[in-house]
Amino acid sequence: MSDLQKKFEKATKDVAKAKADPGNDMKLRLYAHFKQSTEGDVAGDKPGFTDFVGRAKYDAWAKIKGLSKDDAMTAYIKLVDRVLKE
Repeated sequence: MSDLQKKFEKATKDVAKAKADPGNDMKLRLYAHFKQSTEGDVAGDKPGFTDFVGRAKYDAWAKIKGLSKDDAMTAYIKLVDRVLKE
């Protein structure tokens, strides 16, 4: 396992230790970078208009389409670090 992968896995566990709610925008960014890191580009149909949460998640993930797995992991780790410092 690479050093980046180890840091990513640690960050996925550490994010649950956040003392304060990071807010919806940060949660969406974390979600998108996590999904990009683990699954790659967003696929499937965009959720319907009435599925507000699903649509927001889809849109956040779609914004970073094309980002490499390593770059997504690095960005996720940095986002978790910001969340933990707040």
